[in-house]
Amino acid sequence: MRVFVTGGTGHSGSHIVPELVAAGHEVTGLARSDGAAAALSALGVKVRRGDLEDLTGLRETAAEFDGVIHVAHRQDLLFSGGIDAVAAAEVPIMLAYGEALEGTGKPLVVAGSIGSPGQQDLGRPATEEDPALPVRDEHKGTLHARNVVESAVIGLAERGVRSSVVRIANIAHSTTDSRGFLVQLIALAKERGFAGYPGDGANLWNAVHIRDAASLFRLALEKGPAGRYWHAVADEGIAFREISEAIGSRLGLPALSIPMDELVLPGYFGFLANIVTRSYPASNAISRRVLGWEPVQPRLLDDLDNGHYFPAG
Repeated sequence: MRVFVTGGTGHSGSHIVPELVAAGHEVTGLARSDGAAAALSALGVKVRRGDLEDLTGLRETAAEFDGVIHVAHRQDLLFSGGIDAVAAAEVPIMLAYGEALEGTGKPLVVAGSIGSPGQQDLGRPATEEDPALPVRDEHKGTLHARNVVESAVIGLAERGVRSSVVRIANIAHSTTDSRGFLVQLIALAKERGFAGYPGDGANLWNAVHIRDAASLFRLALEKGPAGRYWHAVADEGIAFREISEAIGSRLGLPALSIPMDELVLPGYFGFLANIVTRSYPASNAISRRVLGWEPVQPRLLDDLDNGHYFPAG
């Protein structure tokens, strides 16, 4: 297939692109800067100059290809309007893709997040059949605000687009991870002198190696039915305490409980305080059964042993 990819130089995109190329697809990546263009060229793919603000350009480009994978977002808006502004800017992009691909049955695969749908209180692991919940005023400033994007993508299935959302695990790890959640936890432990976890640390988090996530994007592009969610999750539920203990042991630091207090928690976790207290168990059973996806890369606790996260010295 001839595939158009946005965000091809990011953490997930830089693994999705080689995955597609290895499978024999012809890939063209969107590049806003000379640096991004060079990085894409180094991956052996074609380059289309442009940016996410040019909706006409995105629509016209998408119409030229057999499929689209979208893993980019307006990072520049995070500083001025937060996640709400990022989500609001992304919805028109999805609609532009919809206009380009309407009635064609061509695939549109968009990155989502396990942490955003708002199903943390189900009393069971979230599944691929759980839809993104409506966004209300109380969700402003949270990952849940991005549900409007997921809903827009899934809605395009009714217009003849083979659209789907790959929800990426809360912790996406790899040797190229430089800004993810795991990196932030390690930095906090170094700064505070111990690896903290909220309360008893029994709340569950999910994780995936980004190379496994990349293979799920490819499978969704190649054969995923329309209007579906897929879960890029390998570790379906790891106790937060185990993650902190693993980080602490590798840094030679103790792992300690942070009291579940509205003043104490932010004292350690900062802006992450409201996130780390939640439980995010998630199942990958439907993704494996329908798409034949099989995670094969190191799991989270094993990947913490690689030299990238804890370089010598």
